[in-house]
Amino acid sequence: MAPLFLVLGVLPLALAGGHDYGAALSKSILFFEAQRSGYLPKNQRVQWRGNSGLNDGKMSGVDLVGGYYDAGDNVKFGLPMAFTITMMSWSIIEYGTQISSSGELGNVLDAIKWGTDYLIKAHPQPYVLYGEVGDGDTDHYCWQRPEDMTTSRAAYKIDPSHPGSDLAGETAAAMAAASIVFRRYNPAYSAELLKHAYQLFDFADKYRGKYDGSITVAQKYYRSVSGYADELLWAAAWMHKATNNQYYLNYLGKNGDALGGTGWAMTEFGWDVKYAGVQTLVAKFLMAGKGAGYAPVFEKYQEKAEFFMCSCLGKGTRNAQRTPGGLIFRQRWNNMQFVTSASFLLTVYSDYLSSARKSLKCASGFVTPSELLSFAKSQVDYILGDNPRATSYMVGYGNNYPKQVHHRASSIVSYKINPSFVSCRGGYSTWFSRKASDPNLLTGALVGGPDAYDNFADQRGNYEQTEPATYNNAPFLGILARLHGGHSGYNQLLPVELPSLKPVAAQPKPAPKPVVNPAIANSIVLEQEERISWVFQGKTYYRYSTKVTNKSTKTLKDLKLSITKLYGPLWGLTKAGNFYFFPAWINSLQAGKSIEFVYIHSASPADVSVSSYSLV
Repeated sequence: MAPLFLVLGVLPLALAGGHDYGAALSKSILFFEAQRSGYLPKNQRVQWRGNSGLNDGKMSGVDLVGGYYDAGDNVKFGLPMAFTITMMSWSIIEYGTQISSSGELGNVLDAIKWGTDYLIKAHPQPYVLYGEVGDGDTDHYCWQRPEDMTTSRAAYKIDPSHPGSDLAGETAAAMAAASIVFRRYNPAYSAELLKHAYQLFDFADKYRGKYDGSITVAQKYYRSVSGYADELLWAAAWMHKATNNQYYLNYLGKNGDALGGTGWAMTEFGWDVKYAGVQTLVAKFLMAGKGAGYAPVFEKYQEKAEFFMCSCLGKGTRNAQRTPGGLIFRQRWNNMQFVTSASFLLTVYSDYLSSARKSLKCASGFVTPSELLSFAKSQVDYILGDNPRATSYMVGYGNNYPKQVHHRASSIVSYKINPSFVSCRGGYSTWFSRKASDPNLLTGALVGGPDAYDNFADQRGNYEQTEPATYNNAPFLGILARLHGGHSGYNQLLPVELPSLKPVAAQPKPAPKPVVNPAIANSIVLEQEERISWVFQGKTYYRYSTKVTNKSTKTLKDLKLSITKLYGPLWGLTKAGNFYFFPAWINSLQAGKSIEFVYIHSASPADVSVSSYSLV
């Protein structure tokens, strides 16, 4: 029998090892704000960025404004974006208390919601999911700020005739994981996310196929090498975690062998290959007593999860490669993604084992939970500067970090300082080739990192090592929170209990203020205000009024409004598809006249904008 270990208060200090994990956590979250696409919010902290991609989806008749750019380019790739949201959500689910104690819970929730708001837009019908906006070829030909983009913003989708089970499965996982996060803070939004998750899982399972066979422009950038079987299991695990529905647990049990969950022994985990992640989740189910009639199958999942852990530790039968300085090394191009993802799994598995009073059995012998956490910590410390080059691979952390990041927005002067248009090729000649530090600090970004021998060249053209990515940072949030906040004796196998969000509760009600779209300010003006609020069953509801005024000297016709972040009933407009129109009895609005509509929900005001209109 394996010896039993009781680990209490492992690494409770934020500065253990000499690093300020709390500061690193705060910086890491900031990176996501630099990656935002769409209309930036009023509380945007990365001030050198501006609005961008404001016509995304327009050519396809769908609103795809928002979301995240994946890395140093200006394309929105659905598969890595959804994985990023899943991992950010998992970080809160496991370490929400620690994130809250650092004061960053509200910022992480905002980062997740920025992604899920977009994923909701990208899923306009049960069996339709948009998986990419822009294309890598035209984008990589240009070096422009997102605010200046002249490249293609075509949108690409999957549907029953053009399936993509991996994309739909990962998006279902993201929606399900985020629904757990928002269940306490925004129940109506959580329910909406779960509705999308149900539909997307059904879509992924019913219409099977690889997404890059349907969205072929993604093949050169985010090819689904592992196929879709791992995403089906991954999505099922998150669906069970979000719903406690036995159907999804049965799915994992019945399909474990056929879809590879019990067979694939992995040494990597990331946006493409999810097996180690789903095996870790199923191992948690098993340790929490959820094996039911599938215990023998789930034990096989757990064996493969522990193969991964032992491999990372260098104590298995097939071990992950490491650099001489001790960093996990998988590939030359953006190796850091594998380091942070693996370190996250090691961290949570350490806490699962500790909660279950168990140890890990590797080929070289038993390993205590604290050894797993110590190894994960060593990877974090390497990233933050404890390495042969004494280089921090997080931009803005420490004294020595990458200054010439392969990132269009950070490498070109902010348009707020110099609004002169940066052309497609002009950006390369003026900014890309510039041998100087970036004019904008990409705070918190984790770059690709060193090679197999700990070598690193801080050069903008060295994209393999100096390009950051959202999915590098997402799992890093959870590890940093864990190292900063400690464990505090919490049983990680119990149902999720997230902390209260005090900053949100303390916020004043939205102040009445006009919402004006500057692009049409001279013709059509939108004014939105809160009219009344009341409390029902402990929840505060607001009635908002929006007035549309024709400020032109002509008659307004064919008005089409876009309304997002609306979670309740609306009166005074007619909805068709994704847009809102004048009610049937009004076909025009005379010069100087206004029309008003109202809606009710328990959140901040919806986002209302004019999509199109005509003046006659």
